[in-house]
Amino acid sequence: MTHIRLALILLLAGCVAPPPKPEAPTKPAPESARFEPASFSALPGWSRATLAPSLQAFQGGCRRAPALARICEAAGALEAGDETGARRFFEDNFAAYAVISTESGDTGTVTGYYEPVIRGSRTQTALNRYPIHGVPEDLIIVDVTALDPELAKVPELRNRRLRARVENRRLVPYWSRAEIDARGTSFAAPAIAWTADPVEVFFLQIQGSGQIQLDDGQRLRIGFADQNGHPFRSLGRYLVERGEMTLDQASMQSIKAWAAANPQKLQQALNVNPSYVFFRELALPPTDGPIGALGVPLSAGYSLAVDRRFIPLGAPVYLATTMPLSPEPLERLMAAHDTGGAIRGAVRSDFFWGSGPDAGALAGRMRQPAKMWLLWPKDLPPPKS
Repeated sequence: MTHIRLALILLLAGCVAPPPKPEAPTKPAPESARFEPASFSALPGWSRATLAPSLQAFQGGCRRAPALARICEAAGALEAGDETGARRFFEDNFAAYAVISTESGDTGTVTGYYEPVIRGSRTQTALNRYPIHGVPEDLIIVDVTALDPELAKVPELRNRRLRARVENRRLVPYWSRAEIDARGTSFAAPAIAWTADPVEVFFLQIQGSGQIQLDDGQRLRIGFADQNGHPFRSLGRYLVERGEMTLDQASMQSIKAWAAANPQKLQQALNVNPSYVFFRELALPPTDGPIGALGVPLSAGYSLAVDRRFIPLGAPVYLATTMPLSPEPLERLMAAHDTGGAIRGAVRSDFFWGSGPDAGALAGRMRQPAKMWLLWPKDLPPPKS
């Protein structure tokens, strides 16, 4: 029975394909990471880096990371803005490790994200016709290992939670984006707000948080609540493959311009990404950043989204890359505060630029090579991936 149950769960997760033919190649080993010791002097731009803001970002989330608890207490004794103290704190308490991927080596990709601010209303109007959904009533979260402790021994299922719904007393995959949009007002989910542009809703979901500018001047803060369980697929990559734009044109701004010029093709293009994000209302003032996966407000320019399979949340991560569409170096000590559906890989990260259109302009154009170094407590061995 265990094998039958395991097969059913794997099929539901989309992890199992039909049995391969005998000549089918062996499935490649999953990506792993190793952490190679490095001196601080080997980190590009370390001697010039401004570290007081990095310390402030680190302090914002270190209490949520058990391995960093002792160092977090020491950070509390430092005065805000003390640059000399911040540098001494990091160099005395941490060891630096170059992050090396079995797939991409020491170089990966960094993209950017931000918190959109879009116009909308609390209720549906003739202008604002597109809903921003809360968590659906029929969404079921399945903790795979809770079904059978033996499943915890399967690496692909460890810490895995599936999203499903019930149909004829059977658990089946939850609705995809195309199915949700096709159901319209019959979709069983509350609408937190409404807006006039489906493309803004799409990018709001990719960013994972945002603010809704209401007609009375107030702003509604919303953040990630859950997701439909389907994998993220890149709309930009789809448009490049279809010849709608070139790879160097595939930015958020270009995709929005393409959508405005091709309304008849828009829904088909949006449906390429079956992933769909649901939101919750947040009681945060607009001066604070949105809440990341670590459960703390993000710091503009100093919070990083990472793949938590390799990089522990809360840890300092030194990033060496360039400014968007520029050779200007961007070398900065960040804090691993967040994750993302598209952030998969050991040397893969997403740079949080802040809120509003200026941050969006930078985030939408950011996709370039990057190297990463993990800073980890000196008295602890580096984490295992």
